[in-house]
Amino acid sequence: MKKVALVTLGCARNEVDSEEVAGRLAADGWELVTDSAEADIAVVNTCTFVESAKKDSIDALLEADSLRKSGVKKVVAIGCMAERYGTELAASLPEADAVLGFDQYEAISARLQTILSGGHVQAHHPQDRRTLLPIAPAERQVLRNKSGVGERTLRKRLEKSPVAPLKIASGCDRRCSFCAIPYFRGAFISRSADEIYAEALWLANEGVSELFLVSENTTSYGKDLGDLQALEKLLPELAQIGGLERIRTSYLQPAEMRPSLIDAIVSTEKVAPYFDLSFQHASASTLRSMRRFGDKDKFLQLIDSIRAKSPNAGIRSNFIVGFPGESEADFQTLLDFLALARLDAIGIFGYSDEEGTEAQKLDGKLSAQEIQERVDVCAALADQMISERAAARVGEEVLILIEDAGELEGRAAHQGPEVDGNTRIARGESGVMVAEKLTVGSYIRGEVIGSDGADLLARTI
Repeated sequence: MKKVALVTLGCARNEVDSEEVAGRLAADGWELVTDSAEADIAVVNTCTFVESAKKDSIDALLEADSLRKSGVKKVVAIGCMAERYGTELAASLPEADAVLGFDQYEAISARLQTILSGGHVQAHHPQDRRTLLPIAPAERQVLRNKSGVGERTLRKRLEKSPVAPLKIASGCDRRCSFCAIPYFRGAFISRSADEIYAEALWLANEGVSELFLVSENTTSYGKDLGDLQALEKLLPELAQIGGLERIRTSYLQPAEMRPSLIDAIVSTEKVAPYFDLSFQHASASTLRSMRRFGDKDKFLQLIDSIRAKSPNAGIRSNFIVGFPGESEADFQTLLDFLALARLDAIGIFGYSDEEGTEAQKLDGKLSAQEIQERVDVCAALADQMISERAAARVGEEVLILIEDAGELEGRAAHQGPEVDGNTRIARGESGVMVAEKLTVGSYIRGEVIGSDGADLLARTI
């Protein structure tokens, strides 16, 4: 039996891809190992979202020589960077023995066997994946299988966490001027509700109690299935699955938010009142340059409408600072918005040119120094507002999913996995529950008694 190690970089969507690759390999007789040094072949699932992610992916591939010294025979690149750059990546990084694109996943076992036996697999040749399906979403249903989305895919869990991402769609039809994701992820394609339900049921049987629904644009789910309210119908169905305690959505487009979806998220039992809204900026002119919609007032109205129905709802977002043409007034509008929005988690990114995007050709580029100065100002304000929002939760009752029993740490409903802070159970007299009674995956009710940045301290109820 040949041994393979999967190294996953990037987002939750990549985690799902790795587990699907793992499922295919395990079904074909490969032994999956967690330590790359024990593997015959290491597969690196790369990311290309931002420059730091690209660097991490390249660094992982550059470690191929050291891996070979420890016994690994071959190192293979897959994932977004491999799909996007393909032959270019193969030429510039000879440390990788092969570069495989998404379309090669279906036969990845045979590909790895060939590579391991000394054979050659031609590097993936990149193409614009948006052209692989009809432009009109309604015409895509008959061709869904071309994307690898239309049928139940084998999946094998690579860790025992009580939280798991579940991909409900792939690709994106939006044309944000700063983003290259549609080029290599392709057009938007929804998975069928039956397919998603079956995978959610399987995950629950594998011990998962929190589902994290992921895609490039979750608010578009169902538009290619002929039902723009498909997500509102899907959430209650998933909530009926035994063993699931929490369901969380991600990457919601503000321009596509609708009252019925807000109602479904805040009122459906087990669905966390959690809104991962992709604002990106608050200035109308900057948003237009980004080829996005909305402005400060519209976004504040959206936030108000959510909190009117769920005052303790968690709301997070990311913002790009220093976009080409961003004036002092535009930047001040963003700062004003952050001061008023009271978001629970905020990601601040300085603009950098992304190869092949429209923004790369825009006039009005700011200097690297000016961008960094604005990032520093914006990040300082973001930290302050996050701290104030967390402090305002003192006295609130929260349901905490324990993820580290030794440290008595977990996450409340308003805290997404890995990026939104955590909640720690107080030790001693202020907390009734003792460490020995806590296990990873258990849910504990608590009252917030303190905060530190985005993190909360709670006593058990």
